[in-house]
Amino acid sequence: MGSPEEPEAVRIRLPHLRLDELLEELQARLDAARGTRDRVHSLLEAVLSVGRELDLEQALYSIVEAAATLVDAEYAALGVIDPDGRRLSAFHTVGVTEEQIARIGPFPEGHGILGELIRHPESLRLTKISEHPASYGFPPNHPPMNTFLGVPIRVRDQVFGNLYLTEKRGGAQFEEEDESVLSTLAVAAGVAIDNARLYEQSRLRERWLRANAEVTHSLMSGGGRTEVLGQIAERAGEITGSALSVVASPMEDTGSLAVEIAVGLDAKAHQGLVLPVDTTLMGLAFSAAAPAVSTDVSHDDRISPEPPRFQGLGPAVAVPIGTGEGGVRGVLLLARNIGGPEFSPTETETLQAFAAQAAVAMELAERRQVAEEVAVLKDRDRIARDLHDLAIQRLFATGMTLQSAGRFIEHPEASERVVRAVDDLDETIKIIRSTIFGLRSREGADGSGLRARVVRIAGEAAPVLGFAPSVRLEGLVDTDVPREIAEHVVAVLSEALTNIARHAQAGRADVVLTADSRQVRLTVTDNGTGISPDGRRSGLRNMAERAEQLGGEMELSSPADGGTSLTWWVPTPTA
Repeated sequence: MGSPEEPEAVRIRLPHLRLDELLEELQARLDAARGTRDRVHSLLEAVLSVGRELDLEQALYSIVEAAATLVDAEYAALGVIDPDGRRLSAFHTVGVTEEQIARIGPFPEGHGILGELIRHPESLRLTKISEHPASYGFPPNHPPMNTFLGVPIRVRDQVFGNLYLTEKRGGAQFEEEDESVLSTLAVAAGVAIDNARLYEQSRLRERWLRANAEVTHSLMSGGGRTEVLGQIAERAGEITGSALSVVASPMEDTGSLAVEIAVGLDAKAHQGLVLPVDTTLMGLAFSAAAPAVSTDVSHDDRISPEPPRFQGLGPAVAVPIGTGEGGVRGVLLLARNIGGPEFSPTETETLQAFAAQAAVAMELAERRQVAEEVAVLKDRDRIARDLHDLAIQRLFATGMTLQSAGRFIEHPEASERVVRAVDDLDETIKIIRSTIFGLRSREGADGSGLRARVVRIAGEAAPVLGFAPSVRLEGLVDTDVPREIAEHVVAVLSEALTNIARHAQAGRADVVLTADSRQVRLTVTDNGTGISPDGRRSGLRNMAERAEQLGGEMELSSPADGGTSLTWWVPTPTA
């Protein structure tokens, strides 16, 4: 048995033990309160930091960084869901280096656990990713991940994307409090994203308005058509981040579009091309007076394979310049690099509005130009009338008077001088009458310009060839080529295409006509069997003689990939 003092000692120790436990519990609660206070403070800082960003991309990265810090996660990502709501269109990460990303490969599109949040936009917390039924596995070289926490981000009741957090530091599990904190951040992130979007839209709208104002000002101040079309292509390409901008205009009575302006990647391959309206991407936008969109323009059936000109390009859109009611004046095509974002419906709508506004400005400028031309024509008619009614009549009367007076002149030399003066007056009257005819004539009124004739000849040759030859027209073909030379060009082109159809057994033919102030050059190339050494050459001889008559030459060559290339050129007469 123990001593009688033992129970008393035990009673003395028990209150001390209970007091230590109470103090420890109090300390734990104080630590928890302090931790909650610090966490709330961190959350508020994160909300303020995210809310300050107006650049959308930077705002998204700030959200990911804040999420990783708040829940102490090693890896974090924000996946942006595309407009159709089925996959991820962008993926912003924290915790993975650029080298790791390069080894892993392309960003995920939304399979497995990531897709689970797309299909069911609710918070999801897992202790082990691989145990979930929707787990899809990880690609090679992906860092190991077990714990997971995901929450959706909503912008105006629409799911914008999801926050994905993995691997809580220290080997711990994500708790309910982590989920609550992350959900709160997601709400603030939705507001920040909405603000950044609105700011971005307002800046974009401002850029489009400025571009419209520049185009209108250029047109109203007398800028040339080519200059203004180039301005439209450049501004649209800059604002949309496109690698290529192309503007094509309709060719009267041909059913074709001619590329007038090309700016950007491989622009020379597009310049001057003639495109059929019924089968091409730009042609469909023109005929339907509505946008035509391509997700991959380099592999689109609506793009003619020859000549190759869309390598390295992906998403594209063609919009009409003008509307069906007011008449479509052309087509604007924009293309982004491979891997670039597709043109969204909002972008396409804004682009169409810009093109329609540009068409209105073009119409106003054309009407002003027509009014100026009418004024010039009226002035010419007045001048012609005055010359006819006043100058010619007076000269004729003067000539008659001199002829009558010549009978009374006895001196032979004086009489001869009077006769010469009368002849000079007759020549002067002829010159004035020729000038009157020139003032009243309407050059090119029949609409049979060289551009249209070349396109028609190529189109008429298609049934015989078995394919439509590609046509490229560069320079002021209708302006710089005199009518006499134009007739020879038409004859040579027709003969060249006929020869290809009869003898070449070709599957492709390319026609290029260039004109400037120095020379007119026609090149016709095919991929056929080439020129037979013992074949008839009467057609080739005729074409060569036509060139020699005009001081030019014709050359035949064989390209490296086979076939025949015919080059026919003549100098342009100087004024």
